[in-house]
Amino acid sequence: MSNGVKKYLTSEGFEKLKKELGYLEKVKRKEISEMLRQAASEGDLSENAGYDAAKDKQGFVEGRIRELKKIITQAEVIEKKENGKVCLGSFVFLKSNEGKEKFQLVSPEEADILNNKISFKSPLGEALLNKRKGDIVRINVPDGKKEYEIEEIN
Repeated sequence: MSNGVKKYLTSEGFEKLKKELGYLEKVKRKEISEMLRQAASEGDLSENAGYDAAKDKQGFVEGRIRELKKIITQAEVIEKKENGKVCLGSFVFLKSNEGKEKFQLVSPEEADILNNKISFKSPLGEALLNKRKGDIVRINVPDGKKEYEIEEIN
């Protein structure tokens, strides 16, 4: 494991990253290679916008492949503990003055606020970690403090 840094992932997140890596290596690489061949067949590469665009895509994809491989080799899949405390992988149901919300606590690599997946390193994630049902958590937000009550943990 490179430099001993662990990336804690849920099993769902680990599988998602492996699937993305497989897609990039098996599908995207071939598509980009074909784009490069096609653009190169059009002649002078010094003024070939299609070739330049394909090289840019290739650079992005290869960078993402390296990043995913690093995360996967450093990954430690965490199984959710059923001890009544909020931990990585927990679904947490919260109540605040603004209503009810549900979040899943995940690693930074899996965080996706549009799907209510928050990093355990985010302000709310850190505040929730190891708390129990009924606990009140307070976090600083741009316009002051926000208070949540933990209604349920799954």
